[in-house]
Amino acid sequence: MKRPISRKAHGIADWTYIPLTALAPELLHFKNDKKPATLARLMAAAMLGSALVTRSEWGLFKYMPFKAHLGADIALGAVSLLAPWFGKFSDNAAARNTFLVIGLSGIVIGGLLTQRKEM
Repeated sequence: MKRPISRKAHGIADWTYIPLTALAPELLHFKNDKKPATLARLMAAAMLGSALVTRSEWGLFKYMPFKAHLGADIALGAVSLLAPWFGKFSDNAAARNTFLVIGLSGIVIGGLLTQRKEM
């Protein structure tokens, strides 16, 4: 399968995805539910850390190989998909659906659609 997302485009997606994930509790009205709100911010912080140290056009410190960054995206995606049930907030539709979208997008973009070429 040809992967249509370049490393540079992936970086643009990351730098859009990070603030949206951090602000999701406010934007999607689940800020008063502490568990998913805190988890969304922690996941955004983890994504920020990963983006900052990735060996890519957008990485500030260029330490982590790009393939490892994609692996982290997939792992965070899997955690996001399971979080509503393990975190016991699956009854909060806004939070649950947010984490499902975060998880699916992380797995699809990081695992299936992004070219794996190192810098």
